[in-house]
Amino acid sequence: MQVRRLAAWAALPLAVTLGLSACGKSGGSDSGGANPNGVVSIGIAEPQFLSPGKTSETSGSQVLAALFAPLVDFDEANKPFEVAAQEISTTDNKTWTIKLKDGWTFHNGEPVTADNYINAWNYAAYSPNGQDNAYFFDKVEGFKDVSSADANTKPAATTLSGLKKVDDKTFTVTLNAPFSEFKSMLGYTAFYPLPNAAFEDVAATPLVVKKDFQEAPIGNGPFKIKGAWQHDAQVEVEKYDAFAGTKPSIGGAVFKIYQNSQAEYADLQANNLDVVKQIPTESLSTAPGDLGDRYQTSPASTLQVLAFPTFDKRFEKPEVRKAISMAIDREEIANKVFQGSQKAAYSFVSPVVAGYRDKTCGAACEFNPTEAKSLYDANDGPKSINITYNTDGGHQQWVDATCNQLKANLGVDCVGTPEPKFADLLTKAKAKKDVGMFRMGWVMDYPSMENYLGPLYSTGGSSNYYGYSKPEFDNLLKEGSAAATQDEAIKKYQQAEDILAQDMPVLPLRFGQNVFGHSTNVKDVSIDLFNRVDLNKIQMVS
Repeated sequence: MQVRRLAAWAALPLAVTLGLSACGKSGGSDSGGANPNGVVSIGIAEPQFLSPGKTSETSGSQVLAALFAPLVDFDEANKPFEVAAQEISTTDNKTWTIKLKDGWTFHNGEPVTADNYINAWNYAAYSPNGQDNAYFFDKVEGFKDVSSADANTKPAATTLSGLKKVDDKTFTVTLNAPFSEFKSMLGYTAFYPLPNAAFEDVAATPLVVKKDFQEAPIGNGPFKIKGAWQHDAQVEVEKYDAFAGTKPSIGGAVFKIYQNSQAEYADLQANNLDVVKQIPTESLSTAPGDLGDRYQTSPASTLQVLAFPTFDKRFEKPEVRKAISMAIDREEIANKVFQGSQKAAYSFVSPVVAGYRDKTCGAACEFNPTEAKSLYDANDGPKSINITYNTDGGHQQWVDATCNQLKANLGVDCVGTPEPKFADLLTKAKAKKDVGMFRMGWVMDYPSMENYLGPLYSTGGSSNYYGYSKPEFDNLLKEGSAAATQDEAIKKYQQAEDILAQDMPVLPLRFGQNVFGHSTNVKDVSIDLFNRVDLNKIQMVS
């Protein structure tokens, strides 16, 4: 949503909530040694962007995670630990000092310095640059001065006043208000650095990134791009020998781009693809038999929803949105379509984060076809509904099942509208084109309730594709972010979630887990809470 990582695929339920245990081994492919020069292939959808300031979906984030190293990553308890940073410290949760490790370089040989972070963040935050992840810098002092809601109005400043260089390896970040989870936030894609080579003129004000930079991004991570992004085909990366962090056990990776999940799965079965990050819905019943111990599960942070374009008069009434929600039998779809491998969702945040409460959307999410029909008719709900979904993520079956329920329970015409690429669906929704209701998937960027609320529902939120806006909701988020303790913050976030239950800008549908498969060519395959293959763990069988 790295999302804030928006997810292209149909996510599957949390192992922790179903009492399942994640598979930690790769079965029969464990035998034999590892090939340190091997190149693994991983299936993804076409990324929307390959730029830290704009990438907000899981496919692009998977590629950038290979090319860039974050300031922090997360341990098994979801606690942040330093990666590219040597130390991140604060005394008041408002002013943070970030010290970088020595010896780190970009793939073109440039040393990684404080300026690389300051320049990248200033570029992302400056609203005329149109970076989708600008939202993540709104907590930094001076954000209002570099951001203008009106595209025709030039902001008052070009740089964030809260960013200050101390020396080549140290800089400070001053926030508008204390935010105890800022260190965790730094693990997100938006906070990657950019080399001087990314900019037209590194001394210019405002900074301008070269138009072709995202075609072959230069990062500071364990892999460097090989050639350039081949749109709708693949992105290939190779090991960066001078990487100063933990070195991977493979020589490179090819991220193969698919628009059809069944074609992707067929390539896996034929050993022409090494990792499918999400088994397609149509193959859930046969995959365990097809793959044996190469069929695996692991916990995820995903949430699948149906979104309403609140700017569309057909869906502007909360009562209409609630009626549609009550007409959907979540349990039936989870059990029949997903073979019991998804968990019906009745809340707006995932069970993996502190502050989660079950059934926060109350009666609006309970299946009640009689009340749904009455409420729908009383509020002149539309006679026909379409649900737009992306075909590169395996969604047709559950969308068709949802439409059948709406036809039966509301007496409306309902049809699924396929969109070949998730990236294009997001672009159309952002442009307020007629997409009707549309599916969305969310993978957390960092472990916090705030990450499930702010980007998706705050006014101007980076993944608020449905135009929802509520000052009371925005204020509660701000109060939560500024709270002195996590417990105090959670209380505010829970109050904000209660407002969503009243307005229902989206319908929570299902919580997910990673259900994935791999070829006989690889072992030690794992996928994290953010739906990323861990390229430090995976190995090629020699």
